[in-house]
Amino acid sequence: MQEIASPDTTGAGAASSGPVLSLTEAAAEMVKVAMQREGLVGHALRISVVGGGCSGLQYSLNFDDSTRPDDSVVEQHGVRLVVDATSAPYLAGTTIDYVKGLHGAGFKFVNPKAARTCGCGSSFST
Repeated sequence: MQEIASPDTTGAGAASSGPVLSLTEAAAEMVKVAMQREGLVGHALRISVVGGGCSGLQYSLNFDDSTRPDDSVVEQHGVRLVVDATSAPYLAGTTIDYVKGLHGAGFKFVNPKAARTCGCGSSFST
């Protein structure tokens, strides 16, 4: 298990100090509310990228009570985030926010690696 860290862009072989993935305080609060409502003590938010959606790739959010050897883990705003090694490159620099608007409320992914996204915001392509 390793911390989710930014990829090395210097060629020096060390990861930079910042996390690959950021969770806003608003998103963290909604994750905590959902975990409490479901009675999920000790769980983490697993964030992954899977094939599918109208743009080719889609984000997946699940609660998980275990980690795997290739997982990266970081805690932000009191929420433990887990990302598998395959998904991490797709999520580099991504911020997850929770927004409320005219079309409802939900998690919003701001991913600088996404070349194209769909209207619902849960699907993207690189």
